[in-house]
Amino acid sequence: MTTVARSTASSSLANSALANTPLANAAKGLDACVHCGFCLQACPTYVNLEDENDSPRGRLVLMRRMLDGEIALNDADAGVHFDRCLGCRACETACPSGVPYGELLEATRATMAPVRGIPIVARMVLALFKRTALLRVVLFGARVFRATGLPMVLARVLPERLAFPMAMLASTAPVRLTSTGFRPTKDASRQTNVASSQFEQPSHELSVSRLPSPVSSLPSPAVPLPSPVSSLPSQPVTLLTGCVMSGLLQHVNAATARTLTHNGYSCHDTGNQHCCGALHAHAGDLESARELARRNIIAFEARPDALIAINSAGCGAMVKQYAHLLHDDAEWSERAKAVSARARDATELLAAAGPRLGASLPWRVTHDPPCHQMHAQRVVAQPRAVLAAIPSLDLVALEDADQCCGSAGIYNLVEPDTSNAVLAPKLARIAATNAQLVATGNPGCMMQIGAGLLRSGSSARVVHPIQLLDASYAQQ
Repeated sequence: MTTVARSTASSSLANSALANTPLANAAKGLDACVHCGFCLQACPTYVNLEDENDSPRGRLVLMRRMLDGEIALNDADAGVHFDRCLGCRACETACPSGVPYGELLEATRATMAPVRGIPIVARMVLALFKRTALLRVVLFGARVFRATGLPMVLARVLPERLAFPMAMLASTAPVRLTSTGFRPTKDASRQTNVASSQFEQPSHELSVSRLPSPVSSLPSPAVPLPSPVSSLPSQPVTLLTGCVMSGLLQHVNAATARTLTHNGYSCHDTGNQHCCGALHAHAGDLESARELARRNIIAFEARPDALIAINSAGCGAMVKQYAHLLHDDAEWSERAKAVSARARDATELLAAAGPRLGASLPWRVTHDPPCHQMHAQRVVAQPRAVLAAIPSLDLVALEDADQCCGSAGIYNLVEPDTSNAVLAPKLARIAATNAQLVATGNPGCMMQIGAGLLRSGSSARVVHPIQLLDASYAQQ
């Protein structure tokens, strides 16, 4: 009887007021939900707010009621519950029925947006990220401002709403990693010729000068290493440079290129890249997301033989989703599918190559996997393999590591109170590890956790896992 009811509900959509909307087109995914409740404890907003309407199951019910005409698209109360969703997709990992919650959430927001609108702060940010030239100017200005040291000072004295963005910017400053310790370096915007052993070079160019050396592999008792590097000809790769990565975390891009080259890959530049469109898709602006996807597809088609290495979990999930985003576009669907098929998280490439064993590093590190790496891409073992390739690294497990940090793209700007509520337990778990460094593979998470640590007075700092492997190779 339940199956019949769902089938009837789905077939009635053709006659509903929402016919041919993104939500109606994605409605089949609602049929998979059996309301078992396994998603509840996986959901950070439900765990922190304890409201069924702020759980995946509750939001799926709201979606169904919208389709049935029981709730208006501009209903203020329903809108709040969808706004509060981080889109972390932890519920998808927990769901035994395979509900495509992330797609349903984006479809719901896209259906509501023309009627309800998008918050002004979100509209401003989305407009900026859609304009590549302007975004580069703004991020350059941010680097110059960061170099003055003022963001660090303002993060300590301004009211919370203003202090946290300052702390986010301050947390992106490069950290010099050596065999004896780590410390902040001169800002990347002031550097012009940094030695490769320092690993703060800001250049967007991918280093291809270091050839692979003979591999040595030592299995880790905690995480078994994948197969070692083969003697096959090097696989060409090209790096998705990313908006925030290229604008504020250039040192991570440089480290990514070096570690890939060290593991046998041949790195190549791809020009004319744009924002991946993830922020737009999450906010419900699917048309802008599609436009940006098309621009990037054109860019990456210039190097069709190269895998696309992505060191930003959110961007990686989005590029892998291009095939779905443009699946009903006759002109672009096959081209999108081809690009999505070449997308790899950078740790996937490193794990596939070995990775090569590095030199010992003395730090105590905890790993916080980004939601869009763990839940959206299901890339879990590979980042651990990267860290396991560093001998003597004191890797401490992080309790509730599968819980979101509260960043979620621009969520911390438009929903700061809920974002802070989600971040608080994450900071407490990190403090309990006594880790010196927190490794996480997404710029939003790096900035969110980094800002939280700075604001809390912690001496711990945030780095990308690939930065640690890069520093390990530098000691050889």
